[in-house]
Amino acid sequence: MMEVNQITNAANTASNTNASSTSVISSDFDTFLQMLTAQMQYQDPLNPIESTDFATQLATFSNVEQAVLTNDLLKELTAQMNSSGLADMAAWVGKEARAAAPAYFDGEPLTLAPNPPALAESAEIIVRNANGDVVQQFAVPPTQETISWAGVGPGGDPFPQGQYSFELISRADDAIVSEDLVEVYSSVTEVRVQDGQTVLILKGGAAIPSSEVTALRDPTL
Repeated sequence: MMEVNQITNAANTASNTNASSTSVISSDFDTFLQMLTAQMQYQDPLNPIESTDFATQLATFSNVEQAVLTNDLLKELTAQMNSSGLADMAAWVGKEARAAAPAYFDGEPLTLAPNPPALAESAEIIVRNANGDVVQQFAVPPTQETISWAGVGPGGDPFPQGQYSFELISRADDAIVSEDLVEVYSSVTEVRVQDGQTVLILKGGAAIPSSEVTALRDPTL
């Protein structure tokens, strides 16, 4: 199940980071004022620094300060959005998501969505195991929307449990017109944030960005 603590940790991390940055800015500003005062105190009487130079230095520091605060605010908003996204997508855990990704076969049939192009006259699916070896290939009707893959060989023996990927080869006029990964329904076991994006962990351990999911359904009985 999804670690709910990730939401609280993300918000706390953003808050702590923002507080730390504010403290550093405050400290740097005090140091800047001390340096500015010393600069005015020890300037050359015969060649005094123009007052506009002091104003320019102060304005420059103020711009840098505002830029740092803006970046901290953006980081905090991003963390909050990611946390909110996790909470919203918690309902996906236990659902079956459809995506063009390897699927875990445990003896139960897998639902495939080949989706051949409209111009295809014939199509076949190539099945590969986790090592990339071709273990099966079979023809499918070009108009077939979904099919059930039982995961059994020619003799009726089931394939070993593990990750399998499916590739669709579509042909027209005896020429290959497309080679695409087949979308498969897989159970969602976890939702997490990685590198700033929401990632789904599927049954068997495969990880996919949530943006690659094209359909979601309740588990089949």
